[in-house]
Amino acid sequence: MDLKDIIAAAKGEQAVDCLFTNARIINVFSNEIISGHIAVSGGHIVGIGDYPAQKVVNLNNRYVSPGFIDAHVHIESSMTSVAEFAKAVVCKGTTTVVADPHEIANVMGTAGIDYMLRASEKLPVNVFFTLPSCVPATYMETAGADLNPEMLKPYLGNDRIVALGEMMNFPGVIFRDNAVMQKITDTRRLNKPVDGHAPGLGGKDLNAYIAAGILSDHECISADEAMEKLRLGMHIMIREGTGAKNLNDLLPIVNEKTAHRIMWCSDDRHPNDICDEGHIDFIIRKAIGSGLDPVTAIKIGTVNPARYFGQKSLGAIAPGRKADMVVFSDLNNPVPEEVYTSGSLAAIDGQISPEIRFDEIPDCLSVMNVKTGTLDFSISASAEKEKIRVIELLPGQVVTRQREDCVKIKDEMAVSDTSRDILKIVVVERHKATGNIGKAFVSGFGFKKGAIASSVAHDSHNIIVVGTCDEDMKIAVKRIIEMNGGLTAACDGKVSAELPLPLAGLMSVDPLEAVRSQMDAMINAACNMGASVPDPFMLLSFLALPVIPELKLTDRGLFDVTQFAHVPLFVG
Repeated sequence: MDLKDIIAAAKGEQAVDCLFTNARIINVFSNEIISGHIAVSGGHIVGIGDYPAQKVVNLNNRYVSPGFIDAHVHIESSMTSVAEFAKAVVCKGTTTVVADPHEIANVMGTAGIDYMLRASEKLPVNVFFTLPSCVPATYMETAGADLNPEMLKPYLGNDRIVALGEMMNFPGVIFRDNAVMQKITDTRRLNKPVDGHAPGLGGKDLNAYIAAGILSDHECISADEAMEKLRLGMHIMIREGTGAKNLNDLLPIVNEKTAHRIMWCSDDRHPNDICDEGHIDFIIRKAIGSGLDPVTAIKIGTVNPARYFGQKSLGAIAPGRKADMVVFSDLNNPVPEEVYTSGSLAAIDGQISPEIRFDEIPDCLSVMNVKTGTLDFSISASAEKEKIRVIELLPGQVVTRQREDCVKIKDEMAVSDTSRDILKIVVVERHKATGNIGKAFVSGFGFKKGAIASSVAHDSHNIIVVGTCDEDMKIAVKRIIEMNGGLTAACDGKVSAELPLPLAGLMSVDPLEAVRSQMDAMINAACNMGASVPDPFMLLSFLALPVIPELKLTDRGLFDVTQFAHVPLFVG
């Protein structure tokens, strides 16, 4: 429809495509629930009221919300293709996502960004992107690509690129790295926001970070941290993913004075959690269940991110807005019963409407450049140097602590000690055949036998493996190489479960339910080996990320994020 037709339909001078009658409309502008009818033409809402219509849908006094918006997500973390991800989340009421293709860009560079743009073009879900700002995340590891400002600049003019993605290189901001400065300047020149990523940053360093024009953060783990950032002008994205769950800790900052500066995001969410719990709808229900006003919870998941990212046609039930709507019966427990995108039924009772098409992009972007004959996971040790730095997991968080502990020594080699839950962890470089292998120890997985491995290892996505013995660890890694990427579990000298991820070693080509079934098998295999955490693969995937405190492991060795430097495994 052109502008004149929209105005004519809004005036009632011509019949609208569809009139949704007897709706209880959640008005995110006035914080009211208003009974009325919603007129839709050309995929957009043209009016609230009674209109002549070619089709009438009676909503029977149910609630109608704007479609939910995920303010920050890595589609790759669903381990499915873009189309399969869209199928899954639209059934949960998510009609818009702002995705950061940071993961695939670290593997494939601009080819990865191009793939994500192509794969998301003709979907019933609005897929916008933020431009990966830190590829690689740091130069303390080996990534598959290096994206400089000149390589990124052409993308900023794309209407579907709505921001510069999470600026996790906060030292580069604070110490005024030229490339970082150029990326921020290029983005701000086009009046697009710059997303942040600054866990634990405070004081004058935080002032400097925000002064650079960085407007949001999704890494807060305490209410005090979030309030400091909010008071200095940041928008806070409250994350509830698979590995990092921050809602309970951050919900106290949400009130009538601050709610307009808050957004919901999933960041990284595995397929089993999307299927079993939900997506943004799950966060909204959980917030309401914890005492948050339902309309406020819905505003945070709709109009707030639409405003932040400058999407004036999204986020509300109002004239001129895209007719993305979620219908449900219980305001205090909003479970999507019908989901409409551009006024068309996309999902009903958690199932995709048969009229909705999802076009797959079958590109296979596999990268696995490892010489298996060079795999050596052994660590020499002696009684004179038995103290080591240990990565310590924290429940429900992607941040870690470091502690010093005695290592178990056998035949002059440092080995895993299952009795004290100190396990060997290794990162194998997979992009450039450097032969780099980082080796260390971690506490918190609880395995009594076996090993698990993954080619999903934020952010450079080398192969990461943790286990009780070198033999099972090598078997797990070799199988990943044979599959051109994926997850594996190995025990007693053989592979016990696997999930192939041939798209850049990050995503499957199988339907979501198949991926979910394979993921369940992976977690069951880990549980059978004694895993003490609900999803050890998600936790494992963040242990190579050298921008989240405190101690991490890259292909070049142990990395102390607080010092921003590599440190030796042995102490003293």
